Amino acid sequence: MLDWMVWSPPVVIFFTLVGLMLAGMTVWELRSPTVPRKGFLPLITTRGDRLFIGLLGAAYINLMFVGLSEQMVAWFGLDQEPTIWWGTALSAVWLVLVMRKG
Repeated sequence: MLDWMVWSPPVVIFFTLVGLMLAGMTVWELRSPTVPRKGFLPLITTRGDRLFIGLLGAAYINLMFVGLSEQMVAWFGLDQEPTIWWGTALSAVWLVLVMRKG
């Protein structure tokens, strides 16, 4: 049934972490309601807003990484395409940055 999608370990980990983050944020919000604040993002956001923006950005970073991995071989003189773990790590850094400073 799910053989139409390539469920590589990074993809499984990414979607598992997204689900865990949503569950964790739900519990956190129920225990401690959020206070809107302004960070480097050009709008006032709540924790949920920052999570959504961070996850959306993480998805785009992963898509760009997958789409540009063939070109990275030529750009950086690599022997083979870089592993998707680099895109996953970059996405995690972006998400943490948005959650803490956004």
